[in-house]
Amino acid sequence: MLKVREDRVGKGISQAAKLGAGCLLTAFLGDPAFAADALQQSFLQPMGLVAQEQSAHLLRVVAVTMVVILPVLIGVPLILWRYRYSRPRGDYTPEWEFSKRLEWALWGVPVMVVAVLAGWLWYSTAKLDPYKPLGPDPLRVQAVGLDWKWLFIYPDQGMATVGEMAVPVGRPVQLTLTTDTVMQSLLIAPLSGQIYAMPGMTTKLNFAATRPGMAEGENTQFNGRGFGRQKFTVRAMPAADFARWAKAGRSTITLDEAAYAKLRRRSVLVDARRDLGLEASSEPIVMTVGQPDMFRQIVAKYHENERAGAAQGWGGTNNPDSDTGGEGR
Repeated sequence: MLKVREDRVGKGISQAAKLGAGCLLTAFLGDPAFAADALQQSFLQPMGLVAQEQSAHLLRVVAVTMVVILPVLIGVPLILWRYRYSRPRGDYTPEWEFSKRLEWALWGVPVMVVAVLAGWLWYSTAKLDPYKPLGPDPLRVQAVGLDWKWLFIYPDQGMATVGEMAVPVGRPVQLTLTTDTVMQSLLIAPLSGQIYAMPGMTTKLNFAATRPGMAEGENTQFNGRGFGRQKFTVRAMPAADFARWAKAGRSTITLDEAAYAKLRRRSVLVDARRDLGLEASSEPIVMTVGQPDMFRQIVAKYHENERAGAAQGWGGTNNPDSDTGGEGR
């Protein structure tokens, strides 16, 4: 009886393992249904031109370094086997000290490898310039790094979101970044590279999605207790779906100075929703932009010659207040 139960358990585990392996295989083979639902987190699962070039660059580096690594991995065991003590082979030459061919191989191959890698690195770095536009008529998005969340403003659509950024597939995106707290660094690995943002300064990041899907974005610069939860979702969707999303994205919540002061508090997304009078959940916040030049004012309040009293508004330039310390769930 015990044996029968063991066999059944073993069969169940085997079937579960096969099912799990099948799911993993489907994911790695790029099943469209799986890819549409899964949250992509790596540039090895590229959703855009920038990540595709990064992935290709990594494969090129691996291929070139194999020129050095493979001979070592294969040659060392062969040398140990060929010149083993049990059956010694080869000539005994105790006075040998120099071989021109060996010196050329030992120095020439590494020099060629370094030269090729340096050339490809230069090429990829120039090609992946974050300030370089990827095409005409880009979608303008303004990102403000806060503790511990990202605010995305769509000036042409008159809306803003927290915790989510949507982009149309096939259309270039020009992301302008700043931060209203400590220095932060934005990374959307499947779509774009990493770029820093500082208070009172702006940086730009250009990218474009080549297929629909969902990617994870994050801040990679440690900024306190809620750092690990400062993530957001990037939704790449067809142009028609993006137009519907933008049209339906108008909210009864207006992003004005009062609402922004609440967002500027040191809180995670759940607590920010509660501060704005919304239900406490992990759903993104959608708002209607109250002032078209609010991004410029957030940047300008750090410059004495431009702020014109703006330092007192838009949450000020002091350290953000802390409600929960990022402990909300």
